[in-house]
Amino acid sequence: MKNYVDYIVDTTCKLLAIDSPTGYTKRAAEFVMDEYRKLGYEATMTVKGCVLVNIGGKNKDNGIVLAAHTDTLGAMVSEIKGNGNLKVSPLGGMNPNNAEAENCRIVTRFDGVYEGTFQLNNASVHVNPSYSDTVRKFPEMEVVLDEVVNSKADTEKLGIMVGDIVCFDPRTTITEKGYIKSRFLDDKLSVSILLGYAKYIKDNNIELENAQYHYITVYEEVGHGGAASIPAGVTEMISVDMGCVGNGLTCNEHMVSICAKDSRGPYNYDVVTGLVKASKDNNIDFAVDIYPFYGSDVDATLVAGHDLRHGLIGPGVYASHGYERSHKDGVENTLKLLVSYCK
Repeated sequence: MKNYVDYIVDTTCKLLAIDSPTGYTKRAAEFVMDEYRKLGYEATMTVKGCVLVNIGGKNKDNGIVLAAHTDTLGAMVSEIKGNGNLKVSPLGGMNPNNAEAENCRIVTRFDGVYEGTFQLNNASVHVNPSYSDTVRKFPEMEVVLDEVVNSKADTEKLGIMVGDIVCFDPRTTITEKGYIKSRFLDDKLSVSILLGYAKYIKDNNIELENAQYHYITVYEEVGHGGAASIPAGVTEMISVDMGCVGNGLTCNEHMVSICAKDSRGPYNYDVVTGLVKASKDNNIDFAVDIYPFYGSDVDATLVAGHDLRHGLIGPGVYASHGYERSHKDGVENTLKLLVSYCK
């Protein structure tokens, strides 16, 4: 599996380099669609901007969808302040504590991209006596532009306006010990795992018994990514997303996590049992956990009224929605589970 893990990590780095906060995902989706086409698959973009791929399979009446999402956290300009700096509103669950002092890019609609830094208002410790005591909330933060601006008018002359997208630097690095560190591993790592799985199927001429589709969504972070475009005949859907790592959970970054229940309720009992059995039978390093503050694409699919069985798996990811960390082992175990379960 090493070659496929290497491919997945390389693809992850390329995808992470493409900014794609929720609402600004076209370039990332086009990259993913092109990668599937390079592998020899039929891939299309939905009206909503998701990527739907027909992987193959003989039985069209018992199909499975494997879903991951390429939209990430980010922000949107909500106000140009009198000093020329920007107030922003979060896209998805971006936490200002995790984004403080991060470099970012402001994507204007017509006038290019500008750079800046997300900082606390009055960010100099030697000037601000309340620096340590200030609770980091978005009204207390601002984007300081790397431009000579001293007023609202100066910033407006650049073409920056309310509604522009703010993209945070992912700071991607792969360590010698196999750790994968970056913002937005949720869920670009699992998008790349699905591409690696598609490559595995193609390289090994695997003929799938049941129809399989890969569905790369673009609004998961705001709760409606998987709500539409499920192909006819699909009876099961698995979100391949990040596996939670933290206090009270058993997963770590080297494992594949199988979610039994998230904030919206339990996952399908038979699907979870099948995933556990496939892991046990194939000596895959796995954990079963409950995610207390989590919702997935397949949750949105069920809420939209689709009648199917559902599951959720993913490589263990530490520091979710912050500067995240996973490991090549977690990638490999997730890939092995997909191969074993989807036979």
